[in-house]
Amino acid sequence: MKNIFFHVDVNSAYLSWEAAYRRYYLGDRKDLRFQKAAVGGDIAKRHGIILAKSMAAGACGVRTGDSILEARRKCPELMIVPPDYELYERSSAMLVKLLKQYSPRVEQYSIDEAFMEMTGTENLWGPPEKAAAALKDRIREELGFTVNIGISENRLLAKMAGDFKKPDLVHTLFFREVPQKMWPLPVEKLFFVGRAAGGKLRSLGIHTIGELAAADPELLRSHLKKQGEWIQDFANGKDCSPVLEPPVKQAGYGNSTTTAEDVTDPEAAGRVLLYLSEKVGARLRADGAKAAVVSVSIRDQNFRNISRQRTLKRETDITGEIYQISRGIFEQMWDGRPLRHLGIHTAAGSEEGGWQLELFPGEEEKKRRMDQTVDCIRRRFGPDALVRASLMSRAGGR
Repeated sequence: MKNIFFHVDVNSAYLSWEAAYRRYYLGDRKDLRFQKAAVGGDIAKRHGIILAKSMAAGACGVRTGDSILEARRKCPELMIVPPDYELYERSSAMLVKLLKQYSPRVEQYSIDEAFMEMTGTENLWGPPEKAAAALKDRIREELGFTVNIGISENRLLAKMAGDFKKPDLVHTLFFREVPQKMWPLPVEKLFFVGRAAGGKLRSLGIHTIGELAAADPELLRSHLKKQGEWIQDFANGKDCSPVLEPPVKQAGYGNSTTTAEDVTDPEAAGRVLLYLSEKVGARLRADGAKAAVVSVSIRDQNFRNISRQRTLKRETDITGEIYQISRGIFEQMWDGRPLRHLGIHTAAGSEEGGWQLELFPGEEEKKRRMDQTVDCIRRRFGPDALVRASLMSRAGGR
């Protein structure tokens, strides 16, 4: 039995989620997806970039990553909607929850992408193309947004297939289809070939994925080193990523997030870890529990998962302590590769027990009371009632 993977990719995710929310929950008659619209940064401060755009905006030349000023110059009538990250996280969670009804092996790759292993599910859902079409239609009808689904024997080719013509379509890219469907594409269309690598390849006379597949390995190694080996394997449809394992239930308390963009610098990673520490700390305090062990997990662009943990000398439920411990673990384990997923998990040691007093217990108690006050305000007035300054700066000062 050959392996079967689906790659599920939300079409223009942020804009689609905004449109679905406004139509189905707020009652808007117009659909952002069919207007010259985009999701972008802080309009009042004339700051930020375009995060997602409609097809109509794209036809005017607006591109993801454009500054708001650039986008306005290209399309003066462009409607720009500020991002709502809480909405996007909820929408992403609803999607993953639905996907898990079809397979226990679901791996979220980014906030708007997920892989599913569908090997052996034909008796439940039918042939892969039929199952993918039914899943795609169900997402549109029940959740209000559209996805592309790519199908193949490995994750790499499934992702390549998912990036074919959009929106709301199913594509296959099986091994036998690689020469016809993938090799004629420009080399920059290959997963993991960025602008810099694409420029180097073109300077070597390699313009298509097929030419990369057939290139001299020594030539690639001399100019691109280890990356040359990876991308040539990819060009030949080879993917050594392991089969997805069923999720393991975690003991204790934890939160993780898949980021919309690659995390490439320590400060950005620190903001994510602080956000996760707040979530974990609040859950511990709500249950009257404390953490005896803190672990940090990361996943990079190449699906490599790493986790490290530390046993604490003194159990804690204080957000600042959880953050400092997590930051220290992270700095020891990260090698600088771009990250798509970070998580903090704890093993709870006790409930309202095991608290060893230190020399100056007053400071610790002040921190706990401050955290508890923040928890109380957020429960009463919402999660955004109090936001740390460092997290506000992440959203352009919003």
